[in-house]
Amino acid sequence: MIDKNVVTRIVDEWLEGKDYFLVDVTVSPDDKIVVEIDHAEGVWIDDCVELSRYIESKLNREEEDYELEVGSAGIGQPFKVLKQYMIHLGKDVEVLDNNGKKWTGVLADVNDENFTVTVEVKIKPEGAKRPKLVEQNVTFTYDEIKYTKYLISFR
Repeated sequence: MIDKNVVTRIVDEWLEGKDYFLVDVTVSPDDKIVVEIDHAEGVWIDDCVELSRYIESKLNREEEDYELEVGSAGIGQPFKVLKQYMIHLGKDVEVLDNNGKKWTGVLADVNDENFTVTVEVKIKPEGAKRPKLVEQNVTFTYDEIKYTKYLISFR
């Protein structure tokens, strides 16, 4: 079986000096290799092809046959690394917490320990006839959530 660490090292070599970053590498027991990369401005197919060829040049099909798939992290897919949170600062996200509650709002702050989403909640001020929408910051640690993903909006 092909070693995931070997593939990760090869990808890291290719990424050196580029604005791309590694999101994930998986190697299945039958040697299907899946490499996900991302970039603040999106991933170009030409770069995926270049990375795929680079990986193939470093692995020997004579020693071990494998299937290779290189692509972007995928829009609408859950974030897997901190850098994905950072490049989506100020954008709409959806968070599913461990209690099963979905939160949608703007990703307002990100650090190594937690992140903050500005959400709109309805609050009925005392004496008012109708509730008002009020912005509220909700902070999550990464282990308090099941996922966070970029929210695609067609407004």
